Amino acid sequence: MSGRPMPCAPQEIGSLFLFEKLTPEQLGRLCAEGRVEQFEPGPVYTEGEPATCFYVMLEGTVVLYRRVGGDDVEVTRTSQRGVYAGSMQAYLGDRVRQVYNNSMRVTEPTRFFVLPADTFASIMQEWFPMAVHLLEGLFFGSKNTQRAIGQRERLLALGSLSAGLTHELNNPAAAAVRATATLRERVGKMRHKLAIIAQGSYSPEVMANLIDIQERTAERVAKAPTLSPLEASDREDALTDWLDDHGIPDGWRIAPVFVQAGLDEDWLDQVAAAVDEEILPSAIGWLNYTVETELLMDEINDSTTRISHLVDAAKQYSQLDRAPFQHADVHELLDSTLLMLSGKIGRQIKVVKEYDRTLPRIPAYPAELNQVWTNLIDNAVSAMNSAGGEGTLTVRTARDHERLLVEFRDTGVGIPAEDRGRIFDPFFTTKPVGEGTGLGLDISWRIVVNKHHGTIQVESEPGDTRFQVLLPLTAVEEESA
Repeated sequence: MSGRPMPCAPQEIGSLFLFEKLTPEQLGRLCAEGRVEQFEPGPVYTEGEPATCFYVMLEGTVVLYRRVGGDDVEVTRTSQRGVYAGSMQAYLGDRVRQVYNNSMRVTEPTRFFVLPADTFASIMQEWFPMAVHLLEGLFFGSKNTQRAIGQRERLLALGSLSAGLTHELNNPAAAAVRATATLRERVGKMRHKLAIIAQGSYSPEVMANLIDIQERTAERVAKAPTLSPLEASDREDALTDWLDDHGIPDGWRIAPVFVQAGLDEDWLDQVAAAVDEEILPSAIGWLNYTVETELLMDEINDSTTRISHLVDAAKQYSQLDRAPFQHADVHELLDSTLLMLSGKIGRQIKVVKEYDRTLPRIPAYPAELNQVWTNLIDNAVSAMNSAGGEGTLTVRTARDHERLLVEFRDTGVGIPAEDRGRIFDPFFTTKPVGEGTGLGLDISWRIVVNKHHGTIQVESEPGDTRFQVLLPLTAVEEESA
C-alpha cells in the first residue's frame, strides 16, 4: 500500500534518533533516495509479503501484528516518534528470505520516512560496515544457537525414548526367548510320549483317531474363549475332578493348561471314547504337550508381533523413511508417541483417548509434531508424578472450525497463575534442577506457531491442566525466517 507523497526535509529527517549523527550530505542523500509519505488509517504492509521498504515514523500511531493461526495478534502499539519497522534485514541480502515478519497498520493519519530496501542495504554496507558485520554475527549466531538448542532438545528426548523403547522391546523379546526354550522341551517330551504310544499294539484306526483328536485340539486352542478368574477356577476344579476320576496322574497340573486352551469335560469325554482305557493316560499326556506347544507358539507370535508394532511405532515416530512435509493422520502420530513413551508413562497413569476419527489428514511436518506431543506428554507425566504418581492423561482430538484441535489434559498439580505467562519462554522451567532444560515448550511453540501457523495455549488449575494445540486443516505456507 502506498501513502500520499509529501516533501522530505533533511532537517526533519536529521531530528530522528536513528539519523541524528549523520552529516548534512548523508541526510541529503537520504531525502534524495527516500521519500516521505502520509498513510491514512489502515494497513501499511502485511506479514509474509516481500519486504521492499524500511519505514521510520515521523508522527502518528502505528500498531504491529503477528499472524498466529487465523488471527492477527497485536504485538506493539506506539506513537513514539522515530520508531522503525519493515525491511530491517535487507542488509543480509538473499542469504535470508526477505519478507515482512509482521504486519503494520496506522490508526490515525501517520507520516513515515520511507527508504527502499535496496537503498537501505547499500547505505548500511557503505556507512556502517562494522555495525553490519556485528549485526550479521548476531543474526546468524542467534539462528545457529536456536538450531543447536533444538538439536540438543531432540537428543535429550531421543535418549529418554531410547531407554523406554529398549525396556519395551526387552519384555516381549525375553518372553519369546523363554517360550522358545520351553517349546523345545515340550516338543521333545511330545515325541517321547508319541514313541510310547507307537510301541503299543494299536490299530491304524486308533492311531488315526489320536491324530485327529490332536488336530482338533490344536484348532480349539486357537479359538479359546477369554474367561473371568472365577469362571477359570470353576472349570479347573471340574477338569481336575474328571482327570482324577479317570486315573490321570497330576490332574491338578494339567487342568489349568486345558482350561486355558478352551477344553472342557465334554471334550475329554470325546477323547476317552476314542481310545482304550489303558492308553487314556498317555493320550491325555500327549494332548497336554500338544496344548502347551500351541500356547507357547501363540506366546511367541504375540511377543514378536509386539516387537514388530514397537518397531513400526519407532519408524512412525521418527519419520525416518518419510518426507519431512506431508499430509499426516494426527492419530497415527499420537499413537506412536504414546507407545514410545509408554515406559515413562508407567502403569499408575491411565491414558484415555478421545479421538474424533472423522478428522481429515492435515498438511504438517510429522516428525516435529511428534516432538511437540513428546514435550506435552512428558510435562503432563511430570505434573502427575509431582501429585503422587497417579492420575489420568486424556488425549482428545476434535474439529474447531477450520482447525484441528489436539488437547492434552492431566490431573497433576497444575501451573501456578504467576507462571502461566512465562511457560513458553526459553529456559523457564518449574521442574527441579537437572530434570528440565526449560526449552521443551519454547520449541513446541516455535514448531506449532512458526512452522505450522497454528496456536498453542494452556488452561490450568490444580487437578485439571489442558494444553491445546490448534493446527490448520489447509496447507501451511513455507516456514518464515
